[in-house]
Amino acid sequence: MNSRFRGFPKEGMDFLRGLKRNNKREWFQPRKQVFEENVKAPMVEMVEALNHFLALRVPDFVTEPSKAIYRIYRDTRFSGDKTPYKTHIAASFSHRQLEKHAAAGFYFSASPEEIEVAGGLYMPGPAELLAVRSHIASHHEEFRRLIASKSLVKAMGDMQGQQLGRAPKGFPPDHPAVDLLRYKQWLYYTILDGGLSTTGRLFSEVRKRFELLIPFVEFLNRQLLARSRAPGQPAR
Repeated sequence: MNSRFRGFPKEGMDFLRGLKRNNKREWFQPRKQVFEENVKAPMVEMVEALNHFLALRVPDFVTEPSKAIYRIYRDTRFSGDKTPYKTHIAASFSHRQLEKHAAAGFYFSASPEEIEVAGGLYMPGPAELLAVRSHIASHHEEFRRLIASKSLVKAMGDMQGQQLGRAPKGFPPDHPAVDLLRYKQWLYYTILDGGLSTTGRLFSEVRKRFELLIPFVEFLNRQLLARSRAPGQPAR
């Protein structure tokens, strides 16, 4: 699929380089228009291009740019690092019927140094963890086939995520999928060369990886969707 998105302008990446060297309000504010025109506006175009792709494959993940794109401002309340701005631009795509961070979705970011692409389940709550683990326990052979996909592993590496040291509560330690049930996150994550950011290949490289991640993301959300539609569950 072709896209009209041809990459971020050089001025946008130059802005992010300058912000990394001068991460303070006094530097950013006089140059905010540069950010809006050369970083944020192109990111909106990139998100719209990815939304067009998602609409053809998994329409429930289409996300308005205003909701998909993360703010440039850092939350410094609980961080020792008090620099006020992020030095990359990022966006995520979540299922419209599920909570943004408690369900599986897609993510990418761009900076002069690197392009991040990720997909999976990052911050499930206790109820979501139990639902996904129960689903994996009952369908572990299907899940193993998904994560063993040669094309997925070649493009994204091996599955990642924080893990428990033992079987989670409620699951037998000799379960045939105990190695998968110990996960607290189920993720694929890779870093691409930041030089892609100013080229037309950026869209195609991100889109290709999103496409490979679709079966994995849909598997993780299957039980969460069934749970959200069950009688007595609050509407999202």
